[in-house]
Amino acid sequence: MKIRLIIAGLFLMLGTANLRAQFIVSDPINTATSITNSVNEIVQTSSTVSNVIKNFQEVRKVYEQGKKYYDALKAVNDMVKDARKVQETILMVGEIADIYINSYQLMLQDENFTLEELGAIAFGYGKLLQESSNLLKDLKGIVNASSLSMTDKDRMDIIDGTYVAVQRYRNLVRYYTNKNLSVSYLRAQKKGETERMLALYGNADERYW
Repeated sequence: MKIRLIIAGLFLMLGTANLRAQFIVSDPINTATSITNSVNEIVQTSSTVSNVIKNFQEVRKVYEQGKKYYDALKAVNDMVKDARKVQETILMVGEIADIYINSYQLMLQDENFTLEELGAIAFGYGKLLQESSNLLKDLKGIVNASSLSMTDKDRMDIIDGTYVAVQRYRNLVRYYTNKNLSVSYLRAQKKGETERMLALYGNADERYW
C-alpha cells in the first residue's frame, strides 16, 4: 500500500507543482494515460502518413501537443526515492521522443540520406518509441484498483524492472541515432563535406553522438 500511495502521490503532484501544471491532472490514472496516449499517437502518426515530410510535420505537431505532460512532470522536484524512479522512467520515454524529433528533423535536411532511407529511419524510431511506451502500462497497472493485492515488493520489482527496460530502450535509441549519423558522416567524408555535415547537427553539446 505504501508504494501504491507514493506513486499515486507522484501523479497527483503534477497538478500542484506550478501554475503551468495545474490544469493537466484531474486524477493520477488519467495523467499516466495522457502521457502514454501522447506517445502512442506519435507512433500511430508515424506509421499512417506516406509522405516523409508530411509524416514528420504531423508527428511533430502531436509531439508538441503532448510535451506539456512531460514539462509538468519535470517541474515536480520534492519526491521520495521510490516516486523519483517512476518520474525518471516516464521522463526517459519523453527523452526518447525528444531524440527522435530533434535528430530526425535535422536528418530531413541532410543530403546524405535518400527519401527511402529517411522513411526507414522514421519507422525504426517509431518502433523503438512504441516499445518503450508499452512499458509505461506496467507503471499504470500498479496504481489501478485491481493491483491492491500486490505487495510493496511486487510494486517495487515492477518499478525497478520497468526503469531498467526503458533505460535500455533510451540507450538503444541513442545508439540507433549514432549509427544513422555515422552513415551520413562517412558519405560526407567521401564527398569532402564533413564540416558541412557536422555543422548541420550542431556542436558537440547539442548532438546525441
